[in-house]
Amino acid sequence: MATSRGNQLAQEILQKVAALKQVCEGVDENQASRAPANRWSPKQILSHLCGPEGEGHLQFLRAFVNRDIPLLDLDTENPFFSEHRAAMSFEELVAECELNYRRVANFSAELTEEQLARTAHIPKLKDSPLGEYPTLDGMIGALGDFHVQFHTDHLREILAALES
Repeated sequence: MATSRGNQLAQEILQKVAALKQVCEGVDENQASRAPANRWSPKQILSHLCGPEGEGHLQFLRAFVNRDIPLLDLDTENPFFSEHRAAMSFEELVAECELNYRRVANFSAELTEEQLARTAHIPKLKDSPLGEYPTLDGMIGALGDFHVQFHTDHLREILAALES
């Protein structure tokens, strides 16, 4: 049976994505494709938020439910900026990002307390507040809240740098 916590996570994700979309409003293709020296472009930031092509972050999250304490690797520095995504318009990337997080929100809303409590082994998170064995609840919260917020702020910073 789905939980109120799963629904809460879903709502938090959708709120963060709505805020991200607001930051993206009015960004033109020229701006979206440019980047300050040694930084990501707005399109690369959105591509990173979309995660790997295909299911985005959902496959990673499903591993918590489908396997007993899976060993997972996070590719934190990868913008996942493929040729396909480079050819997409900024508007298309915004829509893909929204779709990815809507899938995560829908997945979250269907989880039981038992599923939310499942853990994975993610060595890259050893020194993070989540720890090396985060729960699915913690991981969804970090992905939907911290990660989206961090890159929304990142996008604001890049857009401001491109205007100066």
